[in-house]
Amino acid sequence: MQVILREDVNHLGEVGDLVTVKAGYARNFLLPRGLAVQANDRQVRRVEHEKRIIEARVAKARRGAEDEARKLNEVVITVEKSAGENGKLFGSVTAMEIEALLRDNGFKIDRRRIQLDENIKSLGEYDLGIKLHRDVVATIKVLVVARSESE
Repeated sequence: MQVILREDVNHLGEVGDLVTVKAGYARNFLLPRGLAVQANDRQVRRVEHEKRIIEARVAKARRGAEDEARKLNEVVITVEKSAGENGKLFGSVTAMEIEALLRDNGFKIDRRRIQLDENIKSLGEYDLGIKLHRDVVATIKVLVVARSESE
């Protein structure tokens, strides 16, 4: 079945793409959620018009993401964790903790946008990417330091 995407869908395509998918995937997932419309001549013309509108919206969102990326690139987050003598943490630093620390600094970032392949398990300095837009990735610096014994 051919459908026209109305929104970006991971591993499938971007807005306005004409893609071929299995009928069940389209009928049960894409169409009910409004992510796609069934491809026919009328829909193709309508989507071409919507595509121009969407491109303007995407360009505006990209500019906003670039502005936020400039602010985020300057952010340094310090995480205090209990650690052993060899620098291994008792536990780990997760994307959820980083999300909370960013929220404390005034940034509303969803944890799924933080590019953390696996949790941080040792002391040190880490550069983490944050995907703000499909073309814009900000980099924050995370310092993981040992918690002082007096606490």
